[in-house]
Amino acid sequence: MAEPRRVVAGVAEPRRVVAGAGTRPPVPEATVARLPLYLRVLAALADSGVDMVSSDTLASAAGVTSAKVRKDLSQLGSYGTRGVGYHVDVLVGCIAAELGLTEDRSVLLVGVGNLGHALARYGGFSSRGFRIVALVDADPRRIGERVEGIEVRPLVELEAVVSANNITIGVICTPAGAAQQICDRLVATGVTSILNFAPTVLSVPEGVDVRKVDLAVELQILSFHEARKRSDGGRPTPLVPAPPVPAPIDAGSGALGTAAQATGGGRP
Repeated sequence: MAEPRRVVAGVAEPRRVVAGAGTRPPVPEATVARLPLYLRVLAALADSGVDMVSSDTLASAAGVTSAKVRKDLSQLGSYGTRGVGYHVDVLVGCIAAELGLTEDRSVLLVGVGNLGHALARYGGFSSRGFRIVALVDADPRRIGERVEGIEVRPLVELEAVVSANNITIGVICTPAGAAQQICDRLVATGVTSILNFAPTVLSVPEGVDVRKVDLAVELQILSFHEARKRSDGGRPTPLVPAPPVPAPIDAGSGALGTAAQATGGGRP
């Protein structure tokens, strides 16, 4: 029997929908990536007692343009009211539903080292609808240890743990050499969403979504920008020589707005 076609995680392929009654175009991946940013800002606004928000305020706090905010939210069918803005509570519910956050997601964490411990102890997941319900590790010294009340189970029990806890998301915090094998076992049990902290690229079948988090890469990117600032006396320099321009280009302040900033009028 032919094996399922595998794709390299992180390389997105275009989504396709069959035209017909009751269908709507898929939300672009770039928009999906920004929805959690909007949701975080909106949650802070709601906690501050703000009822309405303009696209300008939401854009400033999320670090994007107001035009992009309006386009993203129109993908969800939310257009706001010109001169008034968006209802914060309505928008929170709309984005939460689009992200599938209206129900709790059971999460399995594989690899309970220093990073795994930190993730297991982080309280911010549960408030956003994600519950780490199971921990698995290959180190015999960690078996039986309890982290936030959850017992670490041996790696040999991975499949049974997934089945018993209705796991929908797997988090891999193992060394790079073990990550692909763990990924394959998770996929074989029916897990189709994986968050990968291992410093390696995973290969998965179609239909499996993988998000990669590489802290070292992020630090290297920051180091690159630090090196550029030092080489130019603190001013950013272009990657390649730029032709002269007749007048300086105003790129805007780029400052992030505060969550409780007044919404203002104009466009939504």
